This record gives sequence, structure tokens and C-alpha cells, in this order.
Amino acid sequence: MATVVCRVPPGRNAGDAVAAAARAQLAGREPAAPPPRGGDLPRTSVVVGTRDGADRLARTLDSLLAQDHPDFEVVVVDNAPVTAATRDLVEHKYSGLETVPVRYVREPVPGLAAARNRGVAVADGMVLAFTDDDVVADPHWLTALTAPFADDPRLGCTTGLILPARLRTPAQILLESHGGFAKGFTPRTYDPRCPPADQSLFPFAAGSFGSGANMAFRAAALRRIGGFDPATGTGTPARGGDDLYAFAAVLATGHRLRYSPEALVWHHHRETWQDLAAQSYGYGAGLTASLTALLVRRPGLLPALLRRLPAGLAHARAATAHRESGTGAAPGLHGAQEHPWPRHLSRLERLGMLAGPLGYARARLRLRGAQLPDVGAGRR
Repeated sequence: MATVVCRVPPGRNAGDAVAAAARAQLAGREPAAPPPRGGDLPRTSVVVGTRDGADRLARTLDSLLAQDHPDFEVVVVDNAPVTAATRDLVEHKYSGLETVPVRYVREPVPGLAAARNRGVAVADGMVLAFTDDDVVADPHWLTALTAPFADDPRLGCTTGLILPARLRTPAQILLESHGGFAKGFTPRTYDPRCPPADQSLFPFAAGSFGSGANMAFRAAALRRIGGFDPATGTGTPARGGDDLYAFAAVLATGHRLRYSPEALVWHHHRETWQDLAAQSYGYGAGLTASLTALLVRRPGLLPALLRRLPAGLAHARAATAHRESGTGAAPGLHGAQEHPWPRHLSRLERLGMLAGPLGYARARLRLRGAQLPDVGAGRR
């Protein structure tokens, strides 16, 4: 599996140019073996968080209804909605289907983590998968994402590959040139009993494991850690980090995490420079907010983090230098040399990192007295 990047000469058909580049890039390679399907696929609940996103949501739901997984439901969580558009869409177009049950629930507490926890609270699957309202899922996505759970009883989480749905603006091209949301094309299993030698901050550098738009958890493992921290995530002062917190917390309890690139979704990247700037700041804030959440809820991890911090900071500085020089593309991707990462975006990310802990504290204060979902038992 790989991506193909090429230039289309004026007047030439784009499809023909890409096909020729693909043939040249793949010449001499052995055909990839199909990924193993695994044993009996577990009953799965797919949770889609949204906030007044009916215009995007239909595209996502249509792709979920085309999945080849034999046993799943879809739970749409409308987070602090201003209008009834999402509820109307689900109830008029998707409710009552004989093939795949699609349910609508409302979560009044703002924040993506609170929305995901509402989904956890009502879901009935043995595996809980999560995606966003700005993606399109490959028909094999859910099968590939959940099959590993049938084969590995210690597996607590899986993540998958996220590729761009389109690249039509300079901001989208820049983001994808430096990896975007992709974590490469090689499957990998992370085991806390055998920490990876190439990750000095493991398990705290959770951004290398995957992203929230393409992840699944064994329900029992996610509920054991209390679900997502509601003071993290988009829609809170923390700006993000709910997925990173969950990845690290599940690993900290002894479960494995599996990255499965054959579990593919297509993501609609943000289109403008302003969007990209906000995203860079949010990445930094979400990272340190998730670490703060981890230490607040699991203070016993502080010594391990302090031991790893010097090497982790050195690695982060080196990675930033590589990105700004145009040599920091993710494995299997191309284009970073032509599109160096702007230094002002790196500065925004560092500012976000400084602000993350304070944002997390502000979010916790806002949640005082809020009626939060109970993720302990689930629908069953």
C-alpha cells in the first residue's frame, strides 16, 4: 500500500497521468497479500460525534451503511446542537433501516469527548469504533478495524489509515505533504510489555499511534479507564487530545494497540490557511492537555514521564527542524521538500503546548456540576 504523487502536464488526462505514475512506482513489486479477515467478527457499535453537521454527516453515514462487516450499529451523537437538522436527517433518512440500525442521541455538554462518552454509554457492541462527520469510510474499513480483536485477547485498541479525500487547496497540500493524519502503510502492534525502541516517549507520545477519526476500542477496556476525559477534545478549552488520552490510558493498563493501515477512511482536510493555523495550535494544546489529563487521573505515571521527557523533547526539536527544512514527510508520502513547513505554524504549535494544561484546567472547571454520561456499563 502506498500513495502516488505526480504532476499532470497541461492538456493531459489526470487519470492517465496517475495510472502511469502508479505503474512506474509499483514496477517489480510483488502484489500485496490480502489482509487476514480474522476470526468471528465482534458485534460493533460505530459512534459518530457531530455538532450541527448534517450537511457533512449524510456522506459519512452513507459510507458506513456500505460496510461489509456483518454485525454492527451506528450511533450518531449530536453534541450541544443549535438546530434540529441532524436529528431530522437521522430520523427521516436513516432510522428504521432493516440492514443497519442507526440511532440518534443528544449530548448537551459541549465537547467531542463528552459526545463520544454518550455513545459509549448507549452502545451495545463488544467493540466500539469511532469516526467523525468529515470522513468517508472504505467499505472494508470496519471489518479491517475490528478483526484484530478476535485474534488477540490483550488487544485494547486499533487505529487505521487516514488519507485525504481531496487535495485542492495549498493548505490541504501542505498538511498532507508532511504526513497529514497518516501513520504510514506498515501494520504495527504496540505492546507496553515490550516498549518500542524508536519511541522515546512511549506511551505518552500517543499521536504516533493514530487519530480519533479512525479508532476502535474493546468496550470493556475503554470503560475500565472511564472512557474519554470530558475535559479534553474539540469543543473544550483544551482544544483536543481526547483520543491521545484514551490511547495512552489503555496502553497504561497493559493492553496492546494495533495500527492497521488496511482500515482506511478518507478525510476532508481543512481548506484555508486560517484553518491550518488553528489546527496547528490545537494540536499542541491537545497534546499537553492529554498528558495533563493522564497525570491528573493516573498520577503514578509521573515518574515514567519525567524519565522520558529529556529524550522526548530532543526528538520533538529534531522533528520540527526536519519539517521546516522539508525533510519530514511521513513514511510512504512525498512532497515535503517542495512544501517546507512554515515556521509560524511550528510557533503556533509550541504556543498551544504551553496553553494546553491551562486549557485542561479551565475545561475541568466548566464541567463542575454537569450531568456527564455514565460510561461504566453501557447499554447491556
